[in-house]
Amino acid sequence: MPQTEKDTIRTEVLDEQTAARLAELFRALSDPSRVRILSALAKGELHVGALAQAVGLSESAVSHHLRGLRQMRLVRARKEGRHVFYTLDDDHIADLFQCGLDHVLHG
Repeated sequence: MPQTEKDTIRTEVLDEQTAARLAELFRALSDPSRVRILSALAKGELHVGALAQAVGLSESAVSHHLRGLRQMRLVRARKEGRHVFYTLDDDHIADLFQCGLDHVLHG
């Protein structure tokens, strides 16, 4: 392969920092409970109690997962009275979730 082609490929490969951030994102999605939480939130905003009921986990476990998902900017929170409501952070997260789901269901 000519040197210029190698240089072109090298510049198109992700840098270490970006690759590490992307790997961290996929690590966040590597837990079935977190994926189920995202699945529920893909349908719309929910508070912790409703999320816990929807995915069959304790509110404590859901809160723990949500803390990590919030740190990764996959979900965002909004407080209303004594309830904290969660939603997917943006359309990129919904698209990422749907693409992954389409891939596994493709067969």
